[in-house]
Amino acid sequence: MKTIFSGIQPSGTITLGNYIGAMKQFVELQNEYNCYFCIVDQHAITVPQDRLELRKNIRSLAALYIAVGIDPEKATLFIQSEVPAHAQAGWLMQCIAYIGELERMTQFKDKSAGKEAVSASLLTYPPLMAADILLYNTDLVPVGEDQKQHMELTRDLAERFNKKYGDILTIPDIRLPKVGARIMSLQEPTKKMSKSDPNKKASITPLDDLKQIEKKIKSAVTDSEGIVKYDKENKPGISNLLSIYSILGDKTIPELEEMYNGKGYGDFKGDLAEVVSGVFKPIQEKYYNLMESSELDDILDRGAEKANSVASKTLKKMENAMGLGRKRK
Repeated sequence: MKTIFSGIQPSGTITLGNYIGAMKQFVELQNEYNCYFCIVDQHAITVPQDRLELRKNIRSLAALYIAVGIDPEKATLFIQSEVPAHAQAGWLMQCIAYIGELERMTQFKDKSAGKEAVSASLLTYPPLMAADILLYNTDLVPVGEDQKQHMELTRDLAERFNKKYGDILTIPDIRLPKVGARIMSLQEPTKKMSKSDPNKKASITPLDDLKQIEKKIKSAVTDSEGIVKYDKENKPGISNLLSIYSILGDKTIPELEEMYNGKGYGDFKGDLAEVVSGVFKPIQEKYYNLMESSELDDILDRGAEKANSVASKTLKKMENAMGLGRKRK
C-alpha cells in the first residue's frame, strides 16, 4: 500500500475551500493509502503567533480532522512538534539546501515583501516541509497549486541527498486535487477563498453557525443576468457556487443547470445553503463533542507514538549516512 503524507497549519479555522480541496478527499484517500495527517505547528511559528491561540487552533484542527471523517484506526493523525525527528531532519535538509533556491520560493517572496525584519525560519520553511514528507517514505503528497514549487524542491532535496549519501529517501510524487482545487471567494469570485481574508463574508468555515452560512451564501456576489449557468469567465460568481453545489450535493453541473432552468438566483442560493448546512451540521456536532472529551488526546497520543516509531527510523538512517554521532565498538 502506498503512503500519503499531508500537513495543515493550525493558523485559524479552515475554509470551505480547504475542506473540499483537502479534507473531504482525505476521507476517501484513507481507504486506499497508508495516510499520515500532520498538524504542522512548527511551520505556524515561522510568523508570530499568540501562544494560547496557537494551542487552541492545534486542538481545534485535530478535532476537525476526526469530525470530517478521518478514522484513527485507518490513518495516523499527529502533531508535528510531538515528533522530534521533524525538527532534527529539517536541520539535515537545511544543510543540503542552497540559499539561492530558498530565496526563489514564491511564498518566501510574498511573505517577506515590504517587511523590515523576517525570521530565518521563513526562509528555511521548505527544508522542514521536505523533512516532514521524507521521514515517512512518502509516495504521494496531495497539494494545491500554491505548494507545487515547495514539492519540486522537496524532490530536488531528496534526490540530492540520495546522490550524495546513498539511496535512503523515497522520492515523493505530487498529487493535485481532482476537484475543488480552487474554491473562490464569495465576495470576489476571481480570487481564491482564503481564511486570511479580512472580509468575513467572503469565506465559509465548517464551524460557522448554520444561519451565518445561509447569510453568506445569500449575499454571495453573482451577476445581473439571473441565469444559473456555468461560465467561469463571464459569470465567475454563479460558476463558483455551482462548483460548490456540485461537489457537496453530489450532482453534475449540467444536472444543476437543468434543475434551475427558469429559476432565479434566490432559489438556487437558498437550496445551496441547505446543502452546505446539511454537510456541516453533523461535522459540528462531532467536533464539539470531541473538544470536550479526552478521546481526542488519546487519538493524538497514539498518532504521535506511531509517527515517532516510523520517523525516528528514517532519521537514524539519514544521520548514519551523513556520518553523525558514534558507532559503538
